[in-house]
Amino acid sequence: MDFRFTPEEIAFRQEVRDFINRELPPATREHMLRGKSPTKEMVVEWQRKLNARGWATPEWPVEYGGPGWTPAQKYIFREELQMAPAPQPLAFNVNMCGPVIIAFGTEEQKKRFLPRMANLDDWWCQGFSEPGAGSDLASLKTRAVREGDYYIVNGQKTWTTLAHWADWMFMLVRTDPNAKKQEGISFLLVDMKSPGITVRPIITIEGGHEVNEVFFDNVKVPVENLVGEENKGWDCAKYLLGNERFGQARVGASRERIRRLKALAAETLDGGRPLIEDPDFRRRITEIEVELKALEMSVMRVIARETKRRDTKPDPTTSVLKIKGTEIQQAVSELLMKAAGPYAWVDGDPDAEGSNEWDVAPDWAFGLAGIYFNWRKQSIYGGSNEIQRNIMAKAFLGL
Repeated sequence: MDFRFTPEEIAFRQEVRDFINRELPPATREHMLRGKSPTKEMVVEWQRKLNARGWATPEWPVEYGGPGWTPAQKYIFREELQMAPAPQPLAFNVNMCGPVIIAFGTEEQKKRFLPRMANLDDWWCQGFSEPGAGSDLASLKTRAVREGDYYIVNGQKTWTTLAHWADWMFMLVRTDPNAKKQEGISFLLVDMKSPGITVRPIITIEGGHEVNEVFFDNVKVPVENLVGEENKGWDCAKYLLGNERFGQARVGASRERIRRLKALAAETLDGGRPLIEDPDFRRRITEIEVELKALEMSVMRVIARETKRRDTKPDPTTSVLKIKGTEIQQAVSELLMKAAGPYAWVDGDPDAEGSNEWDVAPDWAFGLAGIYFNWRKQSIYGGSNEIQRNIMAKAFLGL
C-alpha cells in the first residue's frame, strides 16, 4: 500500500499553509504557541474565515456545504492547522453533531441547523457523560418523557466541555427506562436558553474553567428536535464517537509540540549544558518520534480504507488512534514540563504587569504544570483508553 502524497496533494498542502500564514491573526498563533487553548472569540473569528473560504466543514458532503475533499486532503488540512498552530473548527459543531444531523436528521433539521453550525452562529456542546455514566455511557439516567409535542427532560450531565459558552446542546436521554442499556436511548437537540437548565462550573486541577455540570429540571424540548428515531439514539452516539476518536490522533499537534520541545531544550541549560544534549532526554524524544511516525502510518491506513468504505459503521481502528494519540500528547506534555523545571509551576499571564514574581522564569514555561495535569483527561474523554482496548479486543480478537 502506497502512503505517499501525490503532487496534487502536496500542492494542496501548500495552499492551506499559505492561507493560514496569510489569514491567521498573529495574536491567536502566539497564544496557542504557548500551549494555551484559544479563547471563544479566537475560535469564532477563525472559523468564520474558514467558512468564508469554504473550509469550515471538511467532513460534510458537498450538498451540505462541505469542500468535497478526499480523505487525504482532510488529513492534510487538519495537520496544517495543528502545526501552525491554529484553532480547529469547533468539533462539537462540525465533527460531531453536524455529521449526525446529516446522517440521521430530517431535512428541516439540516436546513435549520447546519448553516449556523458551519459559521459558528451557534456554539454547541455535548451532553453525554453523567455521574456514574462516563466510560459506561449506556448507563445514563437522564430521562425524557414525551408529553404531546414536547419531551420533558430531567437529570444531570457532567464534564460538559464549554457548556458555559454554548447556545445549544446535543444530548443523549433515556426515553424507555425498561429497555436494555443500549436501547431506549434517544438523541435530542436542546436550546441552552430553555427554562430549567442550570450550568455550574467545574474548576479543573490547574484552576481553569473548561468543563461544567448541567442540570435539567422539567426542561421542555420540542419533539421536532429528536434526531433519528426515538429509542435509537445509540446508533447516533456510536457514529458520533467514531468521528471523535479519529480526530484525537492529532498527529500534527504532537509534531508541532515536539518541534517546539526540541527548540526549547536547545536553549535550556541543565548542569551547564543544553538539555537537548542529555542522553536520556534525547532518547525519550526519539522514542516519542518513533511512536508518532507509527501513529501517522496507522492514520494513513485508515484514510486509505475510508476511500473504499460504503457504510457508516464506526471503524474500530479509530480506537487504536485514540489510545496512541492521547498517550503521545501526554508524553510530550511531560517532557515540556521537565524542560521547564521548577518554572513550570509559575502560572498567570507573563505579559501582565506584576504577574511574574520570578523575573528569571522564561515566558514559555508559564502554566506548563497545569497543562500537564489537565491533559491527564485526554486518555479518558471520548471513551477511556481502557474502554477502547475492550472495543479492540471484541473487534479484532472476537473476545
